Amino acid sequence: MTDASETAGALDGLFVLDLTRILAGPTATQMLGDMGATVIKVENPKTGGDDTRGWGPHYARNADGSASDLSAYFMSSNRNKQSIAVDIATPEGQDIIRRLAARADVVIENFKPDGLVKYGLDHKTLCEAHPSLVYCSISGYGQFGPNRDKPGYDLMAQGFGGIMSITGDPDGVPMKVGVGIADVMCGMYATIGVLTALRHRDKTGEGQHVELALIDTQMAWLINEGLNYLTSGEPPTRRGNAHPNIVPYDTFEVADGHFLLAVGNDAQFVRFCDVLSLAHVASDPKFATNLARIENREALMQHIRPALTQWTKAEILEALRLVKVPAGPINTIAEALTSDQAAVRGTVREMPVEGIKGGKLKLLGNPLKFSKTPVKYKRPPPRFGQDTDAVLATWLQREDPAQD
Repeated sequence: MTDASETAGALDGLFVLDLTRILAGPTATQMLGDMGATVIKVENPKTGGDDTRGWGPHYARNADGSASDLSAYFMSSNRNKQSIAVDIATPEGQDIIRRLAARADVVIENFKPDGLVKYGLDHKTLCEAHPSLVYCSISGYGQFGPNRDKPGYDLMAQGFGGIMSITGDPDGVPMKVGVGIADVMCGMYATIGVLTALRHRDKTGEGQHVELALIDTQMAWLINEGLNYLTSGEPPTRRGNAHPNIVPYDTFEVADGHFLLAVGNDAQFVRFCDVLSLAHVASDPKFATNLARIENREALMQHIRPALTQWTKAEILEALRLVKVPAGPINTIAEALTSDQAAVRGTVREMPVEGIKGGKLKLLGNPLKFSKTPVKYKRPPPRFGQDTDAVLATWLQREDPAQD
């Protein structure tokens, strides 16, 4: 097997100038960095850098035990980057960014629409100056539209885009997903957009502006529930953990807790009912097909739920495994990240870092597995501005970064 350290990344040689902060943009640039791109993260010296550096309560600790500027939140999306402290509100800062953009293959930013125009760093200005540049803009509501000037946050995207209306207990309040999924998915779409634009650039020499919004991407991944509405005209409702199109597919209570059941077809349903000694239910026309089970969901639950309370989690999971009916545990994050699956698949990665207590950081690994160009873990999340002198000297040939 080839040593990953000796293998070139798929995006080696690509230069990404990262003007993003918080989560959506940094997710995209971390992904590009993981695949080998050189990512230069520009941070504001007036604010101490990316907002998330201060989003505790959990931080990597300095050698003396004090909190560093590496919050857990910041570290989640800023691996494989170099950090430079540049104030783009100043003429000197603008000149540095323009000169770096001239060397870059990709510029990614998540300022408010037109927020970079006054600095001469907007997509129109830089793309006209550098026709092969791929320039990606991420915003809350997009560069055009009735809400373009509203600030965009993950919570607002989940609320506006509909996902909260179908998340949570049927009798409870609308719920956001437990992590910033609207931001993360927007970052994933941005990665796809950038790679697509680079493919076009490599074929034609022509760059372009890639533009996307948290709201647009959130509505795009409504998937089956979005299509349920568009097909029927009926707004989906909250069902807790139940599935709108598959029954039984839900969380179920057993004697010592809860487990997950995902009966995906009618044959699995028959085997599931056999395990519970409910063969008569499987043969009942009211439940024999998935469509019938959807129409008679509540009546079916009156048979299933009492029968399951006679089992423990371990017993039901083993019994269903033996008959190949999909079922699983509901792990805590600790249980998931310390599982055998996580260990074998490289879900958690350790990276050495100087100046941090213990000398290393634990990070979530990239899930992509490449046979020829494996993901690289070259750089731990950077301290604020740590690479300013080196980057300016390397990319702008300036021995004294303070000179004009």
